[in-house]
Amino acid sequence: MGDNDTGGLRRSLGVFDAVMIGLGSMIGAGIFAALGPGARAAGSGLLLGLALAALVAYCNATSSARLAARYPASGGTYVYGRERLGDFWGYLAGWGFVVGKTASCAAMALTVGSYAWPSQAHAVAVAAVVALTAVNYAGVQKSAWLTRVIVALVLAVLAAVVVATFASGTVSAEQLRPSGTTVGGVIQAAGLLFFAFAGYARIATLGEEVRDPARTIPRAIPLALGIALAVYTLVAVAAVAVLGPRRLGHATAPLVDTVRAAGTGWLVPVVQVGAAVAALGSLLALVLGVSRTTLAMARDHHLPHWLTAVHPSFRVPHRAELLIGAVVAALAATVDLRDAIGFSSFAVLIYYAVANASAFTLRPDEGRPVRAIPVVGLIGCAILAFAMPLSSVLSGLVVLAIGIAAYAIRRAPRDSDHEEATHD
Repeated sequence: MGDNDTGGLRRSLGVFDAVMIGLGSMIGAGIFAALGPGARAAGSGLLLGLALAALVAYCNATSSARLAARYPASGGTYVYGRERLGDFWGYLAGWGFVVGKTASCAAMALTVGSYAWPSQAHAVAVAAVVALTAVNYAGVQKSAWLTRVIVALVLAVLAAVVVATFASGTVSAEQLRPSGTTVGGVIQAAGLLFFAFAGYARIATLGEEVRDPARTIPRAIPLALGIALAVYTLVAVAAVAVLGPRRLGHATAPLVDTVRAAGTGWLVPVVQVGAAVAALGSLLALVLGVSRTTLAMARDHHLPHWLTAVHPSFRVPHRAELLIGAVVAALAATVDLRDAIGFSSFAVLIYYAVANASAFTLRPDEGRPVRAIPVVGLIGCAILAFAMPLSSVLSGLVVLAIGIAAYAIRRAPRDSDHEEATHD
């Protein structure tokens, strides 16, 4: 039977498309917004925090790539945790991903509004969610083409910022030397900056829509991560070298302040447009990934089963996409989610901790990575998660507890039936 007969999704994405979707998730609003909080936490140790975030992201990417090649189905770590560790751990990863990334979607939508039309930020945010939900509804291939355009525009804007800054004569190498930096500050900065790296998981969650996943996914994830790290490093060096860690730490729009301080004020509107477009790119890929994990969880009855419907023409999980779009639009219309970035990072780091634990159980004939990689990834995720601001940790634990309680309630009748059958 073909995909259309079995209710599967259409495999239409190659390596280039998958890398573009990963870059669209990573090179988004994070690089325009996360540098300020990172500098506040680590001061001149910002680049050390960026390096630590990249190390953890590399371990997560490697573990995710090996698992995605082994289990090329929609759902990402939800599927890996279930297959390698058991039903509960897969559910916990899926719950953390869906809740954390739904908050991220709303934050990205509000970022679009705050840059494009600050006085009407909520209205613009809702419009952005509705428009991109419609794009995703029309099929993943159309989403991939739009993502290509967005990534190209954002990379062009960031390149202009870096070139103009270094050509301005205002950079100072002294600003880059770490001084007065605490270990705790660097770790917290790494957790905040990790928010901007997390997009490579979008490639894994699209496992059911990638051509030749055993070859494509392991190639696409490291490529996307490496490109993003190179871009982030150049931008971070430019910002710190011009503003210094103290000014950067208090900047609400770090790259706008950077080009102004460099004497290239003509770039300000370009950066503002770039930030809005970048947030749109992140929002596009985030909604794509969350809806696919929702589909996988609904298939296993962890979420309402009616969410498993795949559109007969577009071959996308249209009910899951519409539900996620409606929830994100409601949040974007009513809530200020700037503080939710920490909560989102906490939940997503838990998701990746499960991914690393799952990768550790792979056998050599199943493509197991070097054992140190999932170990470092797991420990790194735990450290970064609990180094987040206390309010983010507490809210994250509460939401995870709610999900665990729901799981226990759903399992109770099944366990009771199993015990009765055993006694019989």
